[in-house]
Amino acid sequence: MIIGLPKEIKKQEYRVALTPAGCEMIVRQGQTVIVQAGAGEGSGFADDEYGKAGAKLVAEAAEVWAEANMIVKVKEPLPEEFGFFREDQLLFTYLHLAAAPGLAKALTEKRVTAIAYETIQAPNGSLPLLTPMSEVAGRMSVQEGAKYLEAFQGGRGVLLGGVPGVPPADVIIVGGGIVGTNAAKMALGLGAEVVVLEKSGDRMRYLDDVFQGRLRTLMSNPYNIAQAVRKADLLIGAVLVPGARAPRLVSEEMVKTMKKGAVIVDVAVDQGGSIETIDRATTHENPVYEKHGVIHYAVANMPGAVPRTSTLALTNVTIDYVLQLAAKGFQETIKSNSMLALGVNAYRGAITHSQVAAAVEQPYTPLESLW
Repeated sequence: MIIGLPKEIKKQEYRVALTPAGCEMIVRQGQTVIVQAGAGEGSGFADDEYGKAGAKLVAEAAEVWAEANMIVKVKEPLPEEFGFFREDQLLFTYLHLAAAPGLAKALTEKRVTAIAYETIQAPNGSLPLLTPMSEVAGRMSVQEGAKYLEAFQGGRGVLLGGVPGVPPADVIIVGGGIVGTNAAKMALGLGAEVVVLEKSGDRMRYLDDVFQGRLRTLMSNPYNIAQAVRKADLLIGAVLVPGARAPRLVSEEMVKTMKKGAVIVDVAVDQGGSIETIDRATTHENPVYEKHGVIHYAVANMPGAVPRTSTLALTNVTIDYVLQLAAKGFQETIKSNSMLALGVNAYRGAITHSQVAAAVEQPYTPLESLW
């Protein structure tokens, strides 16, 4: 199989889908890897490192897309890449189709086989290919929130940990999954007062045990969310439903009750956002906007700001799937790997993930019916 690695073109996106070490593993398996020149530079990987790993370097993205049977990316293709799509080509990347109906339409029209990292799911409900980026984004959410709480950034002028004699900031985290747990870890480490709202009793007990009572947990319901949001200095949206649009748990009316200069960081923005006033995604270049006196941070590719860490973490979890697909092909791999089968969002012109289909308002077709 020929695996293609194009350079990411999303604004301020410096990650790359494979490290040179990952490329070498694929080449050792007897496959071919084509890399667009400069693809790894943003993550600190030079072209000659890919060359030494056995990859073939080409100048243009069009060459990568034209030659490869499987394209491995980090972010969802943008409209300027839709023209590269072709029937039966395998695309393996983060897709987040619930927030990108235009991309879903292009994939089905071109009959691309598309596997989304974020919907590959283990029997216990965990999302192994989303986890490392969720860890990065959760930790970054507190770093970024702390920065925008500074007065010259438009924030309240509050230090997360306070100082002796001065109370720390109140950090409210909606969602106690991977993002929320990592956000809590960072916020507690900086000395903040932390409350996590979560709907699972088992998860709340887990958080209470892990953090040994250093944070407070609250059942996630409209009343508790409204009460917590009102007191937040930093509000972090950390809610995810695999394949579906993020539920809007924080209303605009709730945001209006927040303190002037408070900060919202919505990590779910690439799934449409869990906070009603997050009405658009922002970029690392222009990451924030103000609404109702509150600073909103809505960058959809947060881990792109720390590309070296993110690229290494991502390749660690994707490479085994790439090797399986390259060695056995799509159908054989999917039929023998139920976790990977859940990642298939589009196949033979159909949407094959029920929640994605509902979100993009296209018919749902079970994958097994297309064999």
